[in-house]
Amino acid sequence: MDLSIVIVNYNVKYFLQQCLASVFAALEGIDAEVWVVDNNSVDGSVAMVREQFPQVHLIANDNNPGFSVANNQALRQAAGDYLLLLNPDTLVERDTFSQCLAFMRSHPDCGGLGVKMLNGEGKFLKESKRGFPSPKTSFYKISGLIHLFPHHRRIAAYYMGHLSDDEVNEIDILPGAFLMISRPAMEKVGLLDETFFMYGEDIDFSWRIKLAGYKNYYLPSARIIHYKGESTKKGSMNYVYTFYNAMSIFSKKYFRGGGARFYNLLIHLAIWARAGLSFMSRVLRRLWLPLLDFLLIYGGFVVIKNLWAASHFDIHYYPEVYTWLVLPFYVLVLMFGSWLLGGYTKPVRPTRIVSGMVSGAVALLVFYSLVDESQRYSRLVLLMGVLWSLLAVMAVRLLLSAAKVNGFALRPHHRNCLLVGGREETQRVATLLGNVGITPNYQGCVALQSDAVGNGDYFVGHIGQLADLIHYYEIDEVIFCSQDMSTQEIISHMSTLQDTGVTYKIAPGEGDYIIGSEVINSMEDLYAIDLYTLADNLQRRNKRILDTTVAILALLLSPILFWLQRSKHSYFTHCIQVLAGRKSWVGYEGNEPELPQLRVGIFTPLNLLPGRSKAQLSLNAHRLNVRYAKNYRLATDLSIILRNLRNL
Repeated sequence: MDLSIVIVNYNVKYFLQQCLASVFAALEGIDAEVWVVDNNSVDGSVAMVREQFPQVHLIANDNNPGFSVANNQALRQAAGDYLLLLNPDTLVERDTFSQCLAFMRSHPDCGGLGVKMLNGEGKFLKESKRGFPSPKTSFYKISGLIHLFPHHRRIAAYYMGHLSDDEVNEIDILPGAFLMISRPAMEKVGLLDETFFMYGEDIDFSWRIKLAGYKNYYLPSARIIHYKGESTKKGSMNYVYTFYNAMSIFSKKYFRGGGARFYNLLIHLAIWARAGLSFMSRVLRRLWLPLLDFLLIYGGFVVIKNLWAASHFDIHYYPEVYTWLVLPFYVLVLMFGSWLLGGYTKPVRPTRIVSGMVSGAVALLVFYSLVDESQRYSRLVLLMGVLWSLLAVMAVRLLLSAAKVNGFALRPHHRNCLLVGGREETQRVATLLGNVGITPNYQGCVALQSDAVGNGDYFVGHIGQLADLIHYYEIDEVIFCSQDMSTQEIISHMSTLQDTGVTYKIAPGEGDYIIGSEVINSMEDLYAIDLYTLADNLQRRNKRILDTTVAILALLLSPILFWLQRSKHSYFTHCIQVLAGRKSWVGYEGNEPELPQLRVGIFTPLNLLPGRSKAQLSLNAHRLNVRYAKNYRLATDLSIILRNLRNL
């Protein structure tokens, strides 16, 4: 057998599906096998592979043992003369594998091979060719000096910037997204080091290939698209720890003496610096708008209070407690009402802000009527403050919308879009865009052959005019239909047009989704038909709030409710589990990987149907779960909880 391909997958079903389609298209005429190792995905990846790619050798793990362990599971069984580690968030050209095999056969000293990687925008990825991460090399990268001297032999050695991106060269480190190794080198080097959970294993593996007497090569004529899904997580603490911990493991393994101490010091400084920046960045991203709202609303309340006091009483009429305690309380209640109903959820919806503020105002007026008359400072200040709050908050959103800040468009930004492909497929993709609620400001279709243009007004031009069409129609986004175009053609056009500033997406021939750009797991870059109400972040957050509220009430009312329970031993356990976020009061009946994921439920939709045995109901469990996910409302959970109040 010529080639064994190993793909490790974790919760990227759409990308894996497109990757496998490109892989099998590129394997035509090659004696090969494909292994997919799934690390306990919950997005339906395993079912998709079994259904659509039955020829794949599938290993479905019931946990996530890490990238190295998962690759080794398949490598131990692979039979190819050459072995390839391939990421699921990649697309290969039709001749990628044939070029790589031909090169390795003609270069017996080649132990490992990497290719030219482009991101989802057609731009070259520097990690296609990397140097050995020595202490000095790592310092130049971490310190940022590498960006000042991107082509210097020593300073830019981490990405081997002195080497041409378009020439075959010997390199030190191969990218784990596409790492091909020969069978003799594999037998001499051994499997991946399982000490590395994720990140760093490709550096270690590549260096061991060189230590075994082989060479690693970079082959730019073979190209792939790599969406770089991990970049969505680079701000997280988990990524910071995992990545730099991998570098620490590498340091202890290969460096000795002062070099090792310096490297480890550098790594730990980087960990703390990156962790601190990451934490501050997350805090600022989440709190800057609420803080701005609080200051504006509170400032308005104070001005209104002072003006009212000065014109009718005395500037010092209101006590200090009113200014420093009561008014902030008013502001927080108004903002909490807005948050509860989605006023801080992107994209911004004015109706959510208004309904949230009005709800908060009603709550304040009710509270106002219940307190002692001596504490009722001024209903007019409260009402005027609510009006100011609405005006101030909406003014801020209007300014952010006018400044085109992402997520704050009060009216959706309708991009100018071109669909590239045949008539039938571009019509299907246009329908898909409509189904996911995307209506471009301008949408034109580009033919693949020049003779198709002019036959009616359907096509605005042909693919040879793509650059001019982008400029003329001020295009923001180009969607390629892979049913009608090969990956090689798509990559070539993306690479040629990378300086136009447009974003690119690819619509597979089958499936109700479109993939694109550089980052995965972002709705900006993954258009998929969403049929489930429970997939909405606002609904999921409100469900969590309901869970927490019910758990707190159950604990507060335990002197009464506890004695009503049919099974008392689990009452407090369930309340604590829900508060800790380990369980929800209502979840699915059984495992539902295809539906929006929920915590394990104490109750399920089956509990809505009393009077039938669980054995009878379980026959319709999936249908009830789907109905629950599609039509979710807080009232549904409340109904289930109230019907089972004696079974908490």
